[in-house]
Amino acid sequence: MYEPFDDPGLRRVSTGEYPWWDDALALLNRDLAATLPDQGPLQLVAQPSYETGEPEYVYVALASGEWHGSHLYPKVADDPAHALAIVADAAQDTVAECLWQAWPLCVEHNLGMHAREVEGQLSWWCSGEGPQLGPGHIRAAVGALDSSSALR
Repeated sequence: MYEPFDDPGLRRVSTGEYPWWDDALALLNRDLAATLPDQGPLQLVAQPSYETGEPEYVYVALASGEWHGSHLYPKVADDPAHALAIVADAAQDTVAECLWQAWPLCVEHNLGMHAREVEGQLSWWCSGEGPQLGPGHIRAAVGALDSSSALR
């Protein structure tokens, strides 16, 4: 069986290497703990770039080291709010593809939610629109989900 950390090029990113991403991951891990309590915390992992002189590739991974999706671009996150949006998107890709489930889910509609900026704050938004579902709505700010805010 393949173990992600058996790959000699893959390493866990230490706290403080990417401070904005660390802060974003801390918020997302609160939501993960509230909605998927059996999962360990998400983490950052890195691989060397395949191109000389380019920064390493950093991914959002499960506690096991598994990840899915594109790497985070260090030069793109120009403020903490933008970093949170980037990391939230990557976290959702990893959870969805590695665990085969949408995350987080809206308790009201049993639909996967997406991060959306509302009045300057990144929040979990449920599309929940339609005759049987009602209008789309904000469930909670990213980092503020609790067990009553989302389905497990």
